[in-house]
Amino acid sequence: MRSAAAGRRFALAAMLGVAAYVLVDVVLQLLPPHYSPIRDAESNLAVGPYGWLMNLNFLGRAVTTGAAVLAIGSVGPASRTRRTGLLLLLMGGACSAILAALPTDVPAPGDLVVRTHTPTGLAHLGVAGSGFLAALAAVTVLTVWMRGSDVHRAVPAAVSLAALAAAGLLALGVTTAFVPELLGLAERLCLAGILGWTYLVSAAIRRPGRPASPGLTRRPAQA
Repeated sequence: MRSAAAGRRFALAAMLGVAAYVLVDVVLQLLPPHYSPIRDAESNLAVGPYGWLMNLNFLGRAVTTGAAVLAIGSVGPASRTRRTGLLLLLMGGACSAILAALPTDVPAPGDLVVRTHTPTGLAHLGVAGSGFLAALAAVTVLTVWMRGSDVHRAVPAAVSLAALAAAGLLALGVTTAFVPELLGLAERLCLAGILGWTYLVSAAIRRPGRPASPGLTRRPAQA
């Protein structure tokens, strides 16, 4: 069907978008001012001589999310659960796009946390937090929907990645309050779960006839 073929194209675009996002992140970590991936928030990469690249990456993540929404929307069955999940996923993508226009505050040299926030920096924190919550909620809702969908074979791996995202977000709250030197690691764990889930589900849509994880097969219906 034409819609299925379009869905597979959008799924491929989402997969390429995830790969490009991770690649840009890695490259930016190697460039000045050499922020720590363990200590510093990912948004800090948008502050500095190459910050414009991170802003483009935020916009790219929004486009990737849009492609994933279109890909998932091409898979049946349509339901209120799927619509809710896709709306939440779109909200997460929109937050990513907004981050490109809201520079974050970075700690002063020698500090682990920001002592004085600017209005723009506070807005950045609010949008980033909302984006993480929306994305995690979307991943959770859509994983539930996937159990009865055409990509049900990907559910076990999707559950694992959703759990990683949830653990990362919980760790982000804990590190922000008590262990700021590990904030960057916690945030990246959450991102790994969300981006990994997006890639996995998109790959399952690209190859609907193959298991997304080796050895996972659908149980036959009971008589």
